[in-house]
Amino acid sequence: MGVSLMFKIAAVGILITILGQILKHSGREEHAFLISLAGLILVLTWIVPYIYDLFMLIQNLFEL
Repeated sequence: MGVSLMFKIAAVGILITILGQILKHSGREEHAFLISLAGLILVLTWIVPYIYDLFMLIQNLFEL
């Protein structure tokens, strides 16, 4: 996992937080929730391959 991925995740988190606060203060809580959900899905699509590699490494380590 590179440092650039961590910076991308942090940038998405900051952007989602700002957009969520703006939408909540304007009375659009549903849109804020959808923006948060979209950010979560985006970050998960970036992280899932690394989690898969971790599980494969653990499986190879214990030879299951």
